[in-house]
Amino acid sequence: MLARLIKEIAAAPSFTALVSVALLLLLFGAGSANYSGFGTLQVVLNLLIDNAYLLVIAVGMSFVILSGGIDLSVGSVLALATMVAAWLLQVAHWPPLVVMAVVLVGGALFGAAQGWLIHRFKLQPFIITLAGMFLARGLCFLISVDSITIDDPLFVSLSQTQISLFGAFVSPGALIALALLGFGVWIGHWTAFGRSVYAIGGNEQSALMMGLNVGRSKVLIYALSGFCAALAGLLFSFYMLSGYGQHAQGAELDAIAAVVIGGTMLSGAYGYVAGALSGVLVLGLIQTLIAFDGTLSSWWTKIVIGGLLFVFCVVQRLLSQRNS
Repeated sequence: MLARLIKEIAAAPSFTALVSVALLLLLFGAGSANYSGFGTLQVVLNLLIDNAYLLVIAVGMSFVILSGGIDLSVGSVLALATMVAAWLLQVAHWPPLVVMAVVLVGGALFGAAQGWLIHRFKLQPFIITLAGMFLARGLCFLISVDSITIDDPLFVSLSQTQISLFGAFVSPGALIALALLGFGVWIGHWTAFGRSVYAIGGNEQSALMMGLNVGRSKVLIYALSGFCAALAGLLFSFYMLSGYGQHAQGAELDAIAAVVIGGTMLSGAYGYVAGALSGVLVLGLIQTLIAFDGTLSSWWTKIVIGGLLFVFCVVQRLLSQRNS
């Protein structure tokens, strides 16, 4: 009876997402037991504060991966968003709200262009978004090869604001990231667009035969990813108060790792948008545990994340073979 129950749980669509949550609780419990002050609310909120930009990127990446695609350009779009925002604020002296709107629209258009190219010319998302990654990173250095400091009062205020919460504090950026996550969960699981994302990820030809507008959906999926990357760039600007072409090197790989560890399959059509949160928190907890230890090199973060990603990919492969 117990073996049968375990087998049914392992075959459930939510299995890898549940494993991610269990791993999150295990890491937090281990940290609380071994390090004084680790198990406080502020440590949890610091995970959200420090990784708000990554959570935003991971939400957009979740839709891309669920559709069976990949987006390697998000880290470079984030850096480009910080550079455009900093230049418009410090050099062109545009109003900050206008700058934010321009950055968000620009990110969405950049992503939409990639989605259109992928669908129109039947190209691999890996190649198109790799080209987008190089393009966006190159545009950063056309604007400036140096870091541009941001001293706009609104950006500085958003950077320094601390919102009290049960004796601890959280940043506006973390709340924005959580709000976007809630919006992404609603879109992914309770709208026709979300259902089309899963349908395309499952079988694009079947989606076409069902009458779905696959081309429009793909454009919207990558537009959403570009929008999230640009929003992450604004949050990164609040956090760093600067624009720089070297910001967020490798953020696209961290986002992919967070989505996969959160329970979404790289083959598409399997997973939950909410899993992005557990994936991001697991990555953040690993880094925090190493920081609390104080004796390990920061490179151990990459080593542990690489090992976890390998394990989750193997588990996903075994599950897909069992369910096929």
